[in-house]
Amino acid sequence: MSEQDRAIAELSAEMAAHGTERYAPVRAVMALLGDRWTTLILLVLGTGTWRHAELKRMLAALSAEQAISQRVLTLKLRTLERDGFVARSVSADVPPKVSYALTHLGQGLLEQAQGLIGWIEGRTDAIHAARIRFDTGG
Repeated sequence: MSEQDRAIAELSAEMAAHGTERYAPVRAVMALLGDRWTTLILLVLGTGTWRHAELKRMLAALSAEQAISQRVLTLKLRTLERDGFVARSVSADVPPKVSYALTHLGQGLLEQAQGLIGWIEGRTDAIHAARIRFDTGG
């Protein structure tokens, strides 16, 4: 068996151990981090507790896309809540006030995302150079 075959066998075993179905946590969380909004939501919630409308405004102010729809924000927050990364609290006021904050698990995910962001930022020049080489056929 070649070294490459052994590496693929190990990769296959690792994937089988952590789930290969579409909604397995390893696949679902990586997909979340790769979508347009989730990482930014985590970064903003990492600064403290936010009410829904305030969070929506802040995301629009910070994002290159400039706006997140009410529906998309609600779906993202529900997914993050379901996976244990975000806590939703509702006040006893009338009308009730809903706010969102990172859980301990969410803080851990944020730290990992910030590490990846730092790694990318440290390699921005190399990434730009690779893009130029690719785009110019060189």
